Amino acid sequence: MNRTEHLLKRAAFALTTIFVAVTTNFFLFRVLPGDAVTNLARVPHASPQLKHALTVEFGLDKSKWEQYLIYLRNLCHGDMGMSFAHRQPVRELLVADLMNTVPLVLAGTVAAIVAGVLAGVVSAWRRASAADHLSTNLAIFAYALPSQWIGLVLLILFAGVLPSGGMMNEFLFEPAPFWQHLGDIGTHAILPVVTLMLTAYGGYTLVVRSSMLEILGEDYVLTARAKGLPARRIVWRHAARNAMLPMVTLIALDLGYIVGGAVLIEVLFSWPGIGLAMYTAISQRDYPMLQGGFLILTVSVILLNFLADLVYARLDPRIQR
Repeated sequence: MNRTEHLLKRAAFALTTIFVAVTTNFFLFRVLPGDAVTNLARVPHASPQLKHALTVEFGLDKSKWEQYLIYLRNLCHGDMGMSFAHRQPVRELLVADLMNTVPLVLAGTVAAIVAGVLAGVVSAWRRASAADHLSTNLAIFAYALPSQWIGLVLLILFAGVLPSGGMMNEFLFEPAPFWQHLGDIGTHAILPVVTLMLTAYGGYTLVVRSSMLEILGEDYVLTARAKGLPARRIVWRHAARNAMLPMVTLIALDLGYIVGGAVLIEVLFSWPGIGLAMYTAISQRDYPMLQGGFLILTVSVILLNFLADLVYARLDPRIQR
């Protein structure tokens, strides 16, 4: 299979997966008992006439198939519907939430990649040394711990020193200068970013270490050693570059995690991102918000995996043939 056939096959698979995800995303929330009107938090004692009017307004009086076709038609025009709870377009709400989520999770993921790659390379190069045992055990420990537990421990340790919730100081009534405002947001982001970094750090370290150990046993690396090349050159120029292929898939999956937001971490630190918005929408039965959030998450993961396939096709000479 040449590279063009490989990419066309992966593109067709990605489009099919997106369609299946959109369909599943629509029906998943409608098989649950009740609907948005029966549990609408803002009108808990609504009259039957008001409930009927809301049912007609939200289009819930139509059959599921009619709702599905309307949903697909609107989606083709970029319309994700109107939020039941906020009475605003879902697309605008989710875009605003994404603007808060992406910088937060991107900072945590980049920090985890840098720390994980460095720790994994050093651990593999110094195999069976004290540094290797320490790095590997720390990575396993971090990988095994749930993110919410790490976040809670950080809250207990540093809540008196660093902001423990929200995105900015709500008691600053006067508009702050730009750098002061940016510093305020950065201070509030420290604990969530460190939590995200520690959550992902273990996986990167273990994957890089395993891949590096395999590469360091290859003949061309042994030849480079026999030729007397410097150790730093062997590690970073000959071994580390070839050990990065498994990292491409792992990073692509984590980038999808970035778009979807770290739901538990955003809830724990009250960070107003897409994860907290989806968590709130579940309790409000806000179907359009949930559908929009899950759709963005699903499509992002699929597209980023397709991007990883493109990178693989570029990096792996076996696919280019």
